[in-house]
Amino acid sequence: MSGRTKQAIPSTPRVISPSPTPSEQDGTGQDGYSGPMTRSAARRRLATPLPVEEDIEEDESPELSRARTRSRSPIDTRKVAQLSPRKTSRMASSALKPIAAAAATTTAIATPNGSTGEKAPETNGHLSPPTPSLYYGWSWRDFSRSPSPLGLIPIHRHWRTFVHKHEVPRKALHVSIGFFVVWLYLSGTQTYSVCPYLMGALIPIAAVDVVRHHYQPFNRFYVKVLGALMRESEFSGYNGVIFYLLGAWTALYFFPKDVGVMATLLLSWCDTAASTFGRLYGRYTPRLRRGKSLAGSSAAFLVGVGTAVYFWGWLAPTKGPFPGDENFMFTGTLRLPQLLADAAGLAPAKATISGGLALGVMSLWSGFVAAASEVVDLFGWDDNLTIPVLSGLGIWGFLKVFG
Repeated sequence: MSGRTKQAIPSTPRVISPSPTPSEQDGTGQDGYSGPMTRSAARRRLATPLPVEEDIEEDESPELSRARTRSRSPIDTRKVAQLSPRKTSRMASSALKPIAAAAATTTAIATPNGSTGEKAPETNGHLSPPTPSLYYGWSWRDFSRSPSPLGLIPIHRHWRTFVHKHEVPRKALHVSIGFFVVWLYLSGTQTYSVCPYLMGALIPIAAVDVVRHHYQPFNRFYVKVLGALMRESEFSGYNGVIFYLLGAWTALYFFPKDVGVMATLLLSWCDTAASTFGRLYGRYTPRLRRGKSLAGSSAAFLVGVGTAVYFWGWLAPTKGPFPGDENFMFTGTLRLPQLLADAAGLAPAKATISGGLALGVMSLWSGFVAAASEVVDLFGWDDNLTIPVLSGLGIWGFLKVFG
């Protein structure tokens, strides 16, 4: 008998199935036999992970269950033990909030004892009528103009571009007040004689505004009649006319004649220019603060400069003097204070400017204070109040020092 050892022959023939059995995953058969295999096939077999064992608890919450297919592919090696609440429902509810706010109020399911079975959905309050709790109490932020939504005032829905977007009726009223002030000046009317009429209009308008906030049927009738002159934010807020009249009254009552007239003209024309050009070109320029852009402020500055040139450079010298013009603070001359002139070593003649140069300096300063008062946020007050007050203070203080 030969001394060579014969190779072992398997007892049973090896059958290759279409899909590998668990015993074939590790490359061995029933008797440990492993057939010939190329290196590429061995790498593919090693790269294929084992099936994932998933332990699904029976008491899991339906909110924590994750939708999955019937396939148990061994390629998916992610661990499924850590489950989190589904985000689909939350994302859908957050996306539907604006739609739910615009729709009618959802009817709750009533129970036999009269209570509601479902909680009413939360809304952002922009497109729904104000609740009675909003009518009582106020804060300084009530004076500010909030973003104007669409849907509260009927005429804003029918005339979206003309009334809601560009506010043509409101701006026409805004600008017309300036021309009315010019007419009053040319007629020789004194500023102190206009103040009682402004206060006489302010008191009933403010009283009506308070009443409409306490009675919703009257509020709906009010906005139906005067909705073209209102912003939709004024549906549950105070009307801008109140602050317009209060600002004009403050400027004409407390400041000299020319300063009061100029402050009112800046309110009428600069604010309108800033709003118009800010809405048209504000998206192309840097934003100075919320709702204020460089385009709007530049327009207010240029219109303020033109208004000062028009009033002090042409209207008052050519159409005047009228009674009360002798009390003008700006008489065409500007001079440095004596303390500054002495510190700079300037003679009185060299420390004084007059004529076109003085008018140019005064016009530039008027445009600056108009733009600054339009941009600044003073306790959140409406700019119909802050523009004439701050502009009047700026011009009055400048002329007190250099006039």
